[in-house]
Amino acid sequence: MPEPDHRPTADDPAGDVPESLFDLDETTEDDATDASHRGAFGEFGGDARGGLIERTFRERIILVGVTTPPLTDDDTEASLDELALLVDTAGADVVGRVLQRRQAPDPATYIGSGKAAEIRDLSVAVDSDTVVFDDELSPAQQFNLERIFGRSALDRTAVILDIFAQNASSLEGKAQVELAQLRYRLPRLRGLGKKLSQQGGGIGTRGPGETQLEVDRRRIERRIHKLEVDLRDIRRHRSVQSKARKRTANRAVAIVGYTNAGKSTLLNRLTNADVLVENRLFATLDATTRRLALPGGETVFVSDTVGFVRKLPTQLVEAFKTTLDVVVDADLLVHVVDGSGPDPMGNIDTVRSVLREIGAASVPELVVFNKADRSDEAYRLAERIPGAVAVSAHTGDGIDTLLNAISDRVRALTTMIELFIPFDRGDMLAAVHREGQVLVEQPEPGGMRVRARLEDGSIGRLREFVVATPT
Repeated sequence: MPEPDHRPTADDPAGDVPESLFDLDETTEDDATDASHRGAFGEFGGDARGGLIERTFRERIILVGVTTPPLTDDDTEASLDELALLVDTAGADVVGRVLQRRQAPDPATYIGSGKAAEIRDLSVAVDSDTVVFDDELSPAQQFNLERIFGRSALDRTAVILDIFAQNASSLEGKAQVELAQLRYRLPRLRGLGKKLSQQGGGIGTRGPGETQLEVDRRRIERRIHKLEVDLRDIRRHRSVQSKARKRTANRAVAIVGYTNAGKSTLLNRLTNADVLVENRLFATLDATTRRLALPGGETVFVSDTVGFVRKLPTQLVEAFKTTLDVVVDADLLVHVVDGSGPDPMGNIDTVRSVLREIGAASVPELVVFNKADRSDEAYRLAERIPGAVAVSAHTGDGIDTLLNAISDRVRALTTMIELFIPFDRGDMLAAVHREGQVLVEQPEPGGMRVRARLEDGSIGRLREFVVATPT
C-alpha cells in the first residue's frame, strides 16, 4: 500500500494527515482496528488529576533510537538503556527495541515512512501500547507517527515529564512540573482547528465562535501565565533569603549530580536529613537544605537538588530555575558521581553541561565518587581527578575525608586577615571567634592581636580593627 503524502505545508504544519488520530472518515479498516487500541502512558494513559498521572495498568513500550553522525551505535544503545530505566520508573514495561542509522532525521516522521511501517507491524506483533523515541519529536512528527502506528508515539521528554509529575510533592515542585507539561503540550493540541474557527470581527466573518481547540489553548496559556507569575514570586523570595544568608558567615553547599547517583543518601549521611531515598531515577525533586557543622568549626548550609540526566528537556531546565537557583547561588558544588555506574565520566560531562546551561559553571566544584562499597572503580576514578574523593554514602566509608575536603574548600573561600582589637571591645573579639576561624591570638599592650580567616561581610564590619591582610 503506498505511503500517504506527509509533506508539511504553511497552512498545515503537520502535513497531509487527518485532524484526529481516530478520525474514522480518514482511516482504513486496518487503521480502525489499531485506533481502538488501549491508550498509552503520558498524555493518553490513566487519569490526569491535578497534572499527576495515575495509571490503571503497566503499559507495553517499544523503544526507538536513531544513530546520526557523529554518534555511534554504542552511544545510541547506551542512551536507550537509560531510556529503558526511565520507562520502568514511569511505570511501564519495555517489550521491544528498534535501532536505526540515518544521516539526518526525516522531517515528517523522524525515521522515514518505511521504518515507521516496520515499527507499526512490530507493535501489532508484540501488542505494544506506545512507541517511545529517544530523541525529541516535533508536534508534526508525533502526529504523523501516531497516524501510522495507530497508537501513541512519545519522546524522551514526555517520559521524563511524566516521571516528574508522579514524584513532585511540594507546591513549588508541582507548579514547576505543571508549567513544563503545559509548555510541552501547548503546540501539540489537536482538534478541528481552523476549519470551524471564525473569530473575525467584520461582516461575513462572524460564525460559531471559538472551537474547543481554541478554548483549550486559551485556558492553557492563562494557566502558564499564572504559574510563571507564581514561580517568579517564589524566585524573588529565594533571592531575598539568599541575600540574607550571604550577610551571615555561613556558606552554601549544593549537592549536584546525575540522577540516582546517591545525592539524597549522602545528604542523609551528612546531616541526618531523612530525605526520601529510593533506587530509582528522579526519586526526589524538591530541594532540601540542612545545616552542617564541619571539622574546622565552620557551619554551612547543604542543599540536595534535582538530579540531571542526558537530553534533559529544556522545558524542565526552564521550569525548575527557581529550584536550580540553589545551585547558581552556592559557594561550593559537591558533584556526586556513581562510581559503580557504566559511564561515570559521561555522567560528569552531562552534569557539567547542565551547569553551564543554568549559569553555574563558575561555582567551585568538589567531585565525589559514590558507591565505593559496590566497586573499587570509585577509588581509581578519584585518583584521576585532582582533589576528588571516593566515598560510600551507604556505609559511611570516606565520609570523614569528604568532610575535611569540604572544610578545606570552604576555608579557601575566606580571607586571611590580621586585626588588633582593644581589650575594651570584647564584643568584637567574640564576633571574630563566632564568624571566622581564629588561627593566632596573642595579647599585646592595650589589646589582642588576632590572625583569622573571615568572610568579606565580617571583614567589612571589623574594618577599623584591621592591621594587615597577610598574603
